[in-house]
Amino acid sequence: MLGLASVASFMVILDMLVVATALSTIQRDLGASLSDLEWTVNAYTLSFACLILTGAALGDRLGRRAVFAAGLALFSLASAGCALAPSVGWLIAARTVQGAGAALVMPLALALLNAAFPPQRRGWALGVYGAVTGLAATVGPVAGGAATEGLAWQWIFWINVPIGLLAIPPLLARTPESRGARAPLDLPALLLSAVAALGVVWALVRGNAEGWTAPATLAPLAAGLLAAAGFVLREGRAAAPMVPLRLFRSRPFAGGNLVVFFANAGLTGAVFFTAQCFQVLYGHGAFVAGLWLLPLGVAPALVAPRAGALADRFGERALIVAGTLLLAAGFAWTGLAARAGGPYLALVVPLTLAGTGIISISVATRAVVSRVAPAEMAKAGGIFSTLRQLGGAFGVAVLGAVFAGAGETFGTGFRAAMLVAAALALAGTVAGLAVSAPPRPAAADAPAVPVPAGSAGPVRPGGSRSSSR
Repeated sequence: MLGLASVASFMVILDMLVVATALSTIQRDLGASLSDLEWTVNAYTLSFACLILTGAALGDRLGRRAVFAAGLALFSLASAGCALAPSVGWLIAARTVQGAGAALVMPLALALLNAAFPPQRRGWALGVYGAVTGLAATVGPVAGGAATEGLAWQWIFWINVPIGLLAIPPLLARTPESRGARAPLDLPALLLSAVAALGVVWALVRGNAEGWTAPATLAPLAAGLLAAAGFVLREGRAAAPMVPLRLFRSRPFAGGNLVVFFANAGLTGAVFFTAQCFQVLYGHGAFVAGLWLLPLGVAPALVAPRAGALADRFGERALIVAGTLLLAAGFAWTGLAARAGGPYLALVVPLTLAGTGIISISVATRAVVSRVAPAEMAKAGGIFSTLRQLGGAFGVAVLGAVFAGAGETFGTGFRAAMLVAAALALAGTVAGLAVSAPPRPAAADAPAVPVPAGSAGPVRPGGSRSSSR
């Protein structure tokens, strides 16, 4: 299950960035406008973010394995639709369906992965999973550049088809089915969550183009925030909520989700602008620019599989704080060191530091899922994935606004944007201070028996009492 979940999530994250280095070729082949090119990226992000919680709810009701397999099939077929697109309108529509498939995959990957490993092995499994998904953010520009320059842009989508379809038979054969609470789908809550995500993400991805104070930005943002408020009010009164608000009473759960939001905001924005820096400021093609980003991806591939063992030894809070500080230092250093005609070696160390800091996302993932009962894992995965995608959209939008207003030269704008990426990582550091020590593995899945108020705490099977956090 670890391999299936990691590969599926890798494809989903990869396709958020792989298109970036192929946009100029797509524009030429399909006769697309600049607005059309923006929507080839935004259509995927919007449908993905809007439907994640819906995917988690469907998995709880219909079966997580079945919905995960359906998501893989939908994602693969939509990828074929992207590759066969005869026009940019077709491509945008196929990208929207691709995002819907991704929304079925991501929250259920964490739920199935958590169920497949005993508590004492989950830290290691989540470390490997985090390394693979983190690597996708860096491999995306490399893969996009290599496919576009060496083959054709359609291959950035064709590669998903055999991988996704071949993963389905072993998934169905080797993974047991699991479900959440058998409750009816709350359609008004599903609609409110989709409108909330759509409004907020729409404003983020269109804010730079339309203007942050323009009605085209403020109206969807206001609608999204109102829908989010309505969703919270409804969930607080629901007998079987899509998002159990009580989970956020746990400081580690809330803090871990905030870490992922801010760290992914800084990382996604930094990768987006650094890939452009290597092409514009240094004058390289898409493939070389992708290769230059590899230090950012090699470090997490080496470190993240040990995230669980390191967290057990040093504590989740210490690793998250150290990781986000490394992210901040790497981003700021990269921004200050980059200059036209400068040596690449001056960037290897800061990129490696930032890559090592990606361990904070793996450890934050562990902090979130280790506080959730197995029956609620899909819901927790939906919350986690939604905040991760919102963080990515927020990071690109904020860095884009800073870049546009920082000066007339690319170097000046890039420097300012990377300093903001560092500030976002530091916000993750502050959020990480809320993460306490993980629960002991031996008792991680043991159900607590309620006791009267004022007693020492709930009684675990076997008669021992657990301390409250």
